[in-house]
Amino acid sequence: MERFNSQAWLQNHTNPFIQKLISLEEVIWFNPKLEAFQAGIEKCPLSFSDVLEAEKRLNRFVPYLTKVFPETQATNGIIESPLVKIPQIQAKLEDDYEQQIFGDLYLKCDSHLPISGSIKARGGIYEVLKIAEDLALSKGMLSIEDDYSILASDKFRSFFSKYSIAVGSTGNLGLSIGIMSAKLGFSVTVHMSADAKQWKKGLLRSKNVKVIEYTADYSKAVEEGRRLAEADPTCHFIDDENSRDLFLGYAVAALRLQKQLELAGITVDENHPLFVYLPCGVGGGPGGVAFGLKLIFQDHVHCFFAEPTHSPCMLLGLISGLHDKIAVQDIGIDNQTAADGLAVGRPSGFVGRVIEPFLSGSYTISDQQMFKLLKDLADTEGIYLEPSALAGMIGPVKLAAEGQHYLENHDLSTKINQAAHIVWATGGSMVPKEEMEQYYRKG
Repeated sequence: MERFNSQAWLQNHTNPFIQKLISLEEVIWFNPKLEAFQAGIEKCPLSFSDVLEAEKRLNRFVPYLTKVFPETQATNGIIESPLVKIPQIQAKLEDDYEQQIFGDLYLKCDSHLPISGSIKARGGIYEVLKIAEDLALSKGMLSIEDDYSILASDKFRSFFSKYSIAVGSTGNLGLSIGIMSAKLGFSVTVHMSADAKQWKKGLLRSKNVKVIEYTADYSKAVEEGRRLAEADPTCHFIDDENSRDLFLGYAVAALRLQKQLELAGITVDENHPLFVYLPCGVGGGPGGVAFGLKLIFQDHVHCFFAEPTHSPCMLLGLISGLHDKIAVQDIGIDNQTAADGLAVGRPSGFVGRVIEPFLSGSYTISDQQMFKLLKDLADTEGIYLEPSALAGMIGPVKLAAEGQHYLENHDLSTKINQAAHIVWATGGSMVPKEEMEQYYRKG
């Protein structure tokens, strides 16, 4: 990648939002490039049929998943999380910030997804399953009409052991890919950035996953992982920055959420808008989910990304229009945050370009606020999340306080009372008790 001249760029770009990012202010930004769904989808390299194909593949693996992960039996082999109403934290937010949240507040508990306990169980596990299926199909060992529980046999584990999978991660993606790859029989290496928590590294090693630790940040772990994998023709590198398959695995979440909303009697239409707040690191998870939601609910859903004030990489990429050509370090931001899943300095250019016409906006939140919200959610609802997962919680407050022009421009001012707000909880259920107690005390 050609070296970016940040000083020259900053001298020519006096965007007030960039200056606020540099000074680590909490901001909310409304995307001027948001388009009507039909206009945006015409230029998109991905389609609804791609997401439906991903869902079919996940369904083919149901017999295998129920066999090797008994915890998925309760959901019939579907890796899915509950949607819960959270009125107590809604009241707490309204009191603390002296701001009414119009409509009802819900939590999408990807923090409690089976197998690896985070949103990464969606994209990460999906891509590993796709790699396994492609290999087995190409060697004539499997047909898509087969009962995929046969993949749990020694024959298939021996076959997959000839291949390896690698990934760079701040933690949760590594967990999902490491656990799934090792279960199938692959040799797997996770390149962990400095931000990754020790307990995540320990858990992976206990599953026979090779963990390589770096003193640098996420981008370096990905770069090194990619370089080492390229030298091995039997190794598949799962590229969080550029993976179409990861993105589609996340997008399947929207099909599942649509069914949950219907079962809960929650209407999404012209008069009942849906607002979704998604914590964002490199962008794959929130980008995929937001893309899937736009495919289904089109102009009736409004998606916002949430990033730490010290790691606003996707927001910087979108505001500047430079996407992956710019990193937060280029403008003097340190990328140091307790929200390890979001500690990313350079965004995915692939995700940024795909999501640009569909994203309503983005905002930043301080670590201090995330810890406070972590404690508040535990106190009011009895739900414990990791700090990254709380980035979404402040979204409805920010929208109500600073989004009047957005609501007016989209004819939502009179409809916001019938809105549903979904905070996407990206991780937390696998955090060790003592670690969670430390988070709580910080709050």
